[in-house]
Amino acid sequence: MNDAALPSPDHHRVSTGVPRLDKHLGGGLLPGTMTVVLGSTGIGKTQLGVHFSQQPDPLPGIIFDMSARGDGQNHAGYARRMYHQDLAETRRDKVFSAAEIFNNQLEPGNYLHVFEDRGQRVTKRDLDFDQWRDWQSQLNQKLQTSIGFFYSNLIRGCRRIVIDGIEPVGTSAESIQLNLLEYVYQQVLKKHPEWLARDLFRQEFSKVRSDVIAHLYQPQNVACQVLWTSREMMLDDLIARQIDEGDILSNANTIILMGKTREEGRMGRSLYIAKHRGSQCSDEVIPFRIDDSGIVLI
Repeated sequence: MNDAALPSPDHHRVSTGVPRLDKHLGGGLLPGTMTVVLGSTGIGKTQLGVHFSQQPDPLPGIIFDMSARGDGQNHAGYARRMYHQDLAETRRDKVFSAAEIFNNQLEPGNYLHVFEDRGQRVTKRDLDFDQWRDWQSQLNQKLQTSIGFFYSNLIRGCRRIVIDGIEPVGTSAESIQLNLLEYVYQQVLKKHPEWLARDLFRQEFSKVRSDVIAHLYQPQNVACQVLWTSREMMLDDLIARQIDEGDILSNANTIILMGKTREEGRMGRSLYIAKHRGSQCSDEVIPFRIDDSGIVLI
């Protein structure tokens, strides 16, 4: 397996889809890295994710939704209202065949809600033993669909990934969602495409190897944005939050905090760039509002 066969890494900045936020980030996000957007329910994370996913770079991105509580994130509604675009949903039980994957006339979909709504958080603390085992079994069943969804889009030129629906949890080991996130980021998005194809096609790989080689892409050009719900609602509390060693946050290249602020007796929304490794960035607390166009910095 020869890395020299891969396309060259792209060192251009990746736009968030909010030009003024790009300026605060020194020109945008860095390709090949993970950005975590952390904030409470309803603060505007999903709108920011839709901004990011809908930029043609060269194609719009995809959304991988891990929510399970039944209070949907409304990605389709936001995409329609903000960009006049309809998301094409992939069935969560879809089995991707090689014939479909390498047929450029067929679109794999750009939105996958991987888990069924259960109306509760998917953490070890919130589930009994049988429910926990059922979720782990469901996770194993969903991996092949997830790999097929990502691979099919990556070989077609998608370079923007949004992962939404991460629930607050005490420790990463307690969360099915964080386990899946870790797998997707390390074993799918960062992996050499030929090795990823081996995981996907398994015993059929030798039959499609020439197609795989013809569709190599550069993982270092793929930017991932993770939308993570916090218990903290106020921005000050988010800024004070401790980042533990080994935490997903400690491995993120960029962390954007979104929270409520109180000024002159009124509540507002603001964001703060807590981390942006390898680049200059603003240290301002940046107020914003949400309208039909999405996130608007004030």
